[in-house]
Amino acid sequence: MRRTGLIIIAAILAIIALPHLASARDFALEDFFAGRSVAQGEFKAINGVDRKFRVALTGRWNGRQLTLREDFVYADGQRERKTWRFIKTAPGRYSGTREDVVGPAEVTIKGDVARYSYLVDIAPGPKQNIVRFHDTIRRQPDGTLLNTAWVSKFGFPVATVRVVFSKK
Repeated sequence: MRRTGLIIIAAILAIIALPHLASARDFALEDFFAGRSVAQGEFKAINGVDRKFRVALTGRWNGRQLTLREDFVYADGQRERKTWRFIKTAPGRYSGTREDVVGPAEVTIKGDVARYSYLVDIAPGPKQNIVRFHDTIRRQPDGTLLNTAWVSKFGFPVATVRVVFSKK
């Protein structure tokens, strides 16, 4: 009887702990971004530029690569489309490219936090204007993702970005 009681208690504890264990798993880009999602954000620069935007995202996961199309609409009506391609290189690790990104963006995820840094040409054309984005994405308790970034030029901070992603 004593052994049976311990087995029952162990089973009950396992059932109670199961949802908590599942939520403690590191998040994966493909888990959140495959399918449709939306975002709202703001870019603020030290020169006074303040651009609010909305983004409709469409992600496709093929088992190795996440293709993430971002359709931006800025508060002034300007529209822009960018497409990330993230290749999963190991659990919690991705290498990403985008048309305005110079070189790869190496993403590392630990728990609920993804970090990556990458160079962006913010004025594509004959005269480049390269800045570095330093992104941190945190999975929030409500299931959204909060992306905060600071932007630097020659090592000096020049802007910040805040974006909240949610599933559609």
